[in-house]
Amino acid sequence: MISGILFDKDGTLFDFQVSWSGWARAFLGELAGGDDREAARLGALIGYDWETSGFHPDSHLISGTDEDTVTALLPEIPGATPESLRSRISLAAATAPMAEAVPLVPFLAALKARGLRIGVATNDSEYSARAHLEQAGILEQFDFVAGADSGFGPKPGPGMCLAFAEAMGLPPAEVLMVGDSLHDLHAGAAAGMRTLGVLTGLAEAHVLAPHADVVLPDIGALLDRLDSANRLDASGRDDKATQTESDSVAI
Repeated sequence: MISGILFDKDGTLFDFQVSWSGWARAFLGELAGGDDREAARLGALIGYDWETSGFHPDSHLISGTDEDTVTALLPEIPGATPESLRSRISLAAATAPMAEAVPLVPFLAALKARGLRIGVATNDSEYSARAHLEQAGILEQFDFVAGADSGFGPKPGPGMCLAFAEAMGLPPAEVLMVGDSLHDLHAGAAAGMRTLGVLTGLAEAHVLAPHADVVLPDIGALLDRLDSANRLDASGRDDKATQTESDSVAI
């Protein structure tokens, strides 16, 4: 029985590559004062390839926090302080144009119609998370929103997952953690939750599968995996996941 679903944001609710590649290029270019060579050097520090406008699978921007990005970039930004760079990243990230992984308004409405409690747990800042959800017109659909700076710790720690379960009055075993990275799946497992991997980030199915109850091409396929009583069919990886894996971005 699934009574609540906790979603990662980037790579899960929103397609990671489509949403963030252009933003990263613009932000790095601004940091570098329009010097492409310097922008490429800064990008390499956070796992972004300037030539391909793509992310390396271990990029800070995929599953890390703003603090990880600040730590990597701060020594290279003259005159910046941790506070000023942190604020600069958070404010800029809040304006990034998000590309929905699936049409989110009807998808979330269908989950709410089943009586499910739903939340977001992201390693992004809570400010940016709320801004992105508001831009998509879905903020009010969520019963819980937490970022790495909300006081529960970042993933892969279980803090945000346990906070959601407690806030909703649910046993963790009745919560499904949905994400595109191992950080998401490890956080859910550490909290005692069921886990579901999706392929709208950069991790491929063979990476996620050993750590997830189910791997699906995107969150939209979840509706077909819940029966009328919200029991999760965890019989295996969706056949479409194999197709999606082969079509995934190679970095």
